[in-house]
Amino acid sequence: MNRAVGVAKMQLINKWTFLGIPAVIVLVSFAFSLGIWALIPNTVGMKYSGAGQAVMWYFFGLGIQSLTMTFPFSQGLSVSRRNFFFGTVGLFTVLAALVAGLYVLLGVVEKSTNGWGLQGRMFALEWVADQPWFIQLFFYFVLMMFLFLLGFWSATVYKRWQTTGTLVMCIALAVLLLGAAALTTWQQRWSEFGLWVSTLTPGTTGLLALALAVLLGVGGFLTLRRATP
Repeated sequence: MNRAVGVAKMQLINKWTFLGIPAVIVLVSFAFSLGIWALIPNTVGMKYSGAGQAVMWYFFGLGIQSLTMTFPFSQGLSVSRRNFFFGTVGLFTVLAALVAGLYVLLGVVEKSTNGWGLQGRMFALEWVADQPWFIQLFFYFVLMMFLFLLGFWSATVYKRWQTTGTLVMCIALAVLLLGAAALTTWQQRWSEFGLWVSTLTPGTTGLLALALAVLLGVGGFLTLRRATP
């Protein structure tokens, strides 16, 4: 456990990459959204901004960078792959939880101030903000962890099998998606699929993302065991 905590501290050497840039993304996207909302008359009704998603998507990049920037250095210090994995994932689990809590808090403030006095919505998106606070927290947290582990697993695939392995992985995923689409078309199930998608809630979507995140985490751990720096 102490060694895993040491890995987390080692990751935080890159404070600007892992803490500074996410903070800048939130602040700048919020400032730009405020500026745009101020230019739009309030008579148009509620104004929405998708900029709130920016820092969540950055977690995909964090997953890649947390491996490529630090894994070779950790191996030079004789850190085991197991400790590197759990230390890294543990750190970004805490970071994702903090960002998710921040989003819930800012969403409450946004709703109580009538969208910062400008009828804007960036953090309190209706599909999520209408849910209880713990569902919102769960949804944001799981989404960021899914994106982080997707980036982390992708980077481990590259470290393990280099460009050829990454190319094969992308082709295999494309074939699976195409096969699923072809099967759905052949069975004439697109209407049923659309109906199922329309019934998804933040809670059920979060559970699906959680299942995928667990699979990515297991895949990343197993791949990392044989990855080279």
